[in-house]
Amino acid sequence: MTILPQPVRPWRLWLVWGVGVAAYVVSVTNRTSLGAVGSDAALRFDADASTLSMFAVIQLFVYGGMQIPVGLLLDRFGARPIVTAGMVLMAVGQLVMAVSTDVGTAILARVLLGAGDAAVFPSVLRVVATWFPQQRAPFVVQMTGIVGQTGQLLALLPMAALLHATSWTVAFGSLAGLGALFAVLTFAIIRNHPPTSDADVSVNTETGAIAVVRSSADLRQGFRESWGHPGTRLAFWSHFTTPFAGTAFVMLWGFPFLTAGEGLSPATASLVVSAFVVFGMLVGPVMGALSSRHPLRRSRMLVLPTIAIQAVAWLIVIVWPGPAPVWLLFLLALALATGGPASMIAFDHARTHNPSHRLSTATGIVNGGGFIAGLIAIFLIGLAMDLQGAGTPETYTLEAFRIAFLTQMPLWILGSVFIIVERRRTRVRMGLDEPRPRRRDRDRDRG
Repeated sequence: MTILPQPVRPWRLWLVWGVGVAAYVVSVTNRTSLGAVGSDAALRFDADASTLSMFAVIQLFVYGGMQIPVGLLLDRFGARPIVTAGMVLMAVGQLVMAVSTDVGTAILARVLLGAGDAAVFPSVLRVVATWFPQQRAPFVVQMTGIVGQTGQLLALLPMAALLHATSWTVAFGSLAGLGALFAVLTFAIIRNHPPTSDADVSVNTETGAIAVVRSSADLRQGFRESWGHPGTRLAFWSHFTTPFAGTAFVMLWGFPFLTAGEGLSPATASLVVSAFVVFGMLVGPVMGALSSRHPLRRSRMLVLPTIAIQAVAWLIVIVWPGPAPVWLLFLLALALATGGPASMIAFDHARTHNPSHRLSTATGIVNGGGFIAGLIAIFLIGLAMDLQGAGTPETYTLEAFRIAFLTQMPLWILGSVFIIVERRRTRVRMGLDEPRPRRRDRDRDRG
């Protein structure tokens, strides 16, 4: 007979989760803190558009590169020390950013920030897996993601207002202080697992099944087997293609485009970017429900239409004669906001087409797709601005921004082609479609 661990008191369960998700909110705030003050950063560091792009590119590169090491560390030490270390790294990174006056020091700050940020969300997911029953964990994970995105709102108007009311050092120093506070809170309150368990395990309270929670990826055979399945490649290209435009918009280039390019006031620009965040939070559960109800039509019904909506919205804004009306810019933000929820469908693909023993590997591969595309998009936009002689805030123009944002189109086209190809191969692998006959077989039939 299986003896189930005693249930944890609800107040303690939600306290641990609450501190964890609050730490994730702070993490997202730190991640996007440069988005609303990009022009100020360009002036402070005398940086052109390509250099400004490098701040975000390096941060994302470190974030993506740290995912597998973080998984290994979580399996070795558990969530509590890793999330605490992440908050400390982000606090140090923002402190360095607060006192930096040159590009090299600012890049070091973004490296520290990316490394700290990489530790937080996986640690919070680990907390959910070990503290909540298996059947409740998926809902809590969704709520964690939705609540966490409110951190983008804190990084918009409040961050810019604080900087302009005080100074660069005070604004980023305040974020460093917030990170230090949550380093203390996470270490004091979060525990690796409930007191009723002696290891990191998840429990199904209905069946009594107990499973060891693992976060690390199999770097040997697992990677080859995961990538060899067309379903994993479909997931990779889905995550590559759907979120990068929103990432580039909210992390760096959206605010300068709206203010210096379209001529909006900082307050109105903040409302547009806030609409992006809020709509993404609202559409996420809807898209998740549709994905669950129509698992065999996710790519055609949700992923590809999302890509088309984003591309069409950008094209309309780009070809609009003169500055776009505010209502159109809000529609652009809403269109871009669909990319984040659509990208989560990629992880549904990964879970569907990979056994549990290599799911962490497949998830890491898929997660890399979005970061690779985000890196490329942010860098290409900055490079295009520089090549047009519009690399500094004094030289930003609407026409330069329009041409720069056109560099996203090849990424959408490339990703869409691979989604169509891998979707076909996945359906053949599942036995839903017949494989296409080879050319020599067709020639033989004709003969």
